[in-house]
Amino acid sequence: MAKSVDPEKPGRIKQLRMIAQIIQQANPKGLPIVFLSAVGTLAVVVVIGLVTGFLWYSVFLGVLLGLTVGLVVFGQLAQRAQYSILDGQTGAAAAVLQGMRGNWQVTPAIAVNRDQDLVHMVVGFPGVVLVSEGPGNRVARMLAAEKKRVSRVVLGIEIYDIQCGDGEGQVPLGKLQRHIMKLPRNLKKPSVNEVKDRLRSLPKNVPMPKGPMPKGVRMPRGPKMR
Repeated sequence: MAKSVDPEKPGRIKQLRMIAQIIQQANPKGLPIVFLSAVGTLAVVVVIGLVTGFLWYSVFLGVLLGLTVGLVVFGQLAQRAQYSILDGQTGAAAAVLQGMRGNWQVTPAIAVNRDQDLVHMVVGFPGVVLVSEGPGNRVARMLAAEKKRVSRVVLGIEIYDIQCGDGEGQVPLGKLQRHIMKLPRNLKKPSVNEVKDRLRSLPKNVPMPKGPMPKGVRMPRGPKMR
């Protein structure tokens, strides 16, 4: 039986074109850098082949390596461009957190104040991670309150609080995934699932922010926590 095709889901080529347009808008030099990195890699490998006498083999290998390097550079530039689009939007940190690979559970906006500052919750191998969006002088009290509330449900579990932003002591949006992935592994998989079950009992009566949460922006998947 043939699989149904979602007419609203763009094909792979269309997706690449859309990402290329995003890169071009964010960095006009981005696509030339991708091209030059691929061609430069091919040229280096071909020169090595000429010197060693394995020209045709080096051409074949150079094309493969050139495409690989070009795709890697393309992906890195796409990620930076998407971060620049998200930066400053309400819920930007939630969009980045939901792009993490691995056994993570992300609950956006577990706390919101009148200034539309947010606190998101992430559960994974480190334990519970609370991530805020907003100026440090406003979100510090929110993080403390949420940390106290969560600790009542997950006694003995490590709870981290991270301020996402560009202020002093905050973690920039583009480094948020990496920062969380570097946290120590305090729990085994069964314990992570148990913590998730406990946190389901937390009340969900927090109003969502007035501004729209970022939609339609697919964050590149970060490295998977081993």
